Amino acid sequence: MGLLFWEDGVDHKLQVLEAQFRELDFTKDNLMQKFEHHSKTLANQAAQDEMWTAVRALEFTSMELNILYSYVIEVLICLHTRVLEKLPDLVRGLPTLASVLRRKVKNERIRVVWDSILEECGLQEGDITALCTFFIAHGNKAEHYTDKARQMYIRDITFLITNMVKNQALQDSLLRAVQVIEKGKAVKTPEEQKSPLKESIPPVKN
Repeated sequence: MGLLFWEDGVDHKLQVLEAQFRELDFTKDNLMQKFEHHSKTLANQAAQDEMWTAVRALEFTSMELNILYSYVIEVLICLHTRVLEKLPDLVRGLPTLASVLRRKVKNERIRVVWDSILEECGLQEGDITALCTFFIAHGNKAEHYTDKARQMYIRDITFLITNMVKNQALQDSLLRAVQVIEKGKAVKTPEEQKSPLKESIPPVKN
């Protein structure tokens, strides 16, 4: 009888210990997830800060800046247009690229379409961040040049980007933007689209 009571007591203690270990594991997993999320957030913020600094540090002439801006704005317009073409029933709810970028976070349908369009164009989310950062930094003072004007002023935009843009991520994104346009994948830029795009990106640091 005493032995049975002792065994029951031991079993109870073991059950308590197992429950405590399970709780500790759960707590550890939660802490690890929070730490990983925090680390990713810090990494993203650092990358954004670095991109902002790189964009602001560009040393182009006004003409060169206008030409780069023209490629960037045409790609952003292209992306917005393609989203609307694939989601015609959401045209009123997605009046700007800004609305697409905001709503795709919580709307799976928009996100799937957005991801497919990026893949079709050979772009990645990092490219959009870089291009939008460029747009925010230089959109107020830059002007759109037509394709004919671009070809007249600069014959090799790839060479210009490669030699003048030191940040590798920004350089790659600008080169991909040029590639999209030169392959004829993007639409021409209506100048009236300039304003709606300006609110397309969340605020970035000055």
